[in-house]
Amino acid sequence: MPIILGIDPGSRVTGYGIIHCQGRKLTYMGSGCIRTQSEHMPDRLKQIFDGVTQIISQFKPELFAIEQVFMAKNPDSALKLGQARGSAIVAAMNAGLPVGEYAPRAIKQAVVGTGAAEKRQVQHMVKQILKLPAMPPEDAADALAIAITHSYSMQNPVLNAGIKLSRRR
Repeated sequence: MPIILGIDPGSRVTGYGIIHCQGRKLTYMGSGCIRTQSEHMPDRLKQIFDGVTQIISQFKPELFAIEQVFMAKNPDSALKLGQARGSAIVAAMNAGLPVGEYAPRAIKQAVVGTGAAEKRQVQHMVKQILKLPAMPPEDAADALAIAITHSYSMQNPVLNAGIKLSRRR
């Protein structure tokens, strides 16, 4: 049964969440945040790449899922988010992991039941689904929600039809 790494990308804080799937049973394995320490974007991208590479090495996931870029009000923010995503995706592809991508609304819909869910609702549902003793931090909860969404899409052929999957060639 697969181990899934979910990533909530950000140029300053990148959340990660790891779950193990046994049929419909999901087990929490770990989560946290990669916090970049530099003011220079190339340094931050390297820190994200190195952090995701280390997480892959530690947890040995078989699947990787990440949030798609959404159109932000600030184009500069959207570009930085895209670069952070790219850094994480390259780490996954270098490890030979298939990459699944999900829109923010699809993640909220899968985990909460509505694409308009608020952050607190996502945190609460992640806690419930994974039977966690406390609410995970926002970025980690979002990453766990992405991993949960990926597990659901792999189990449901209708959801699976809309997945964007990339594989290393």
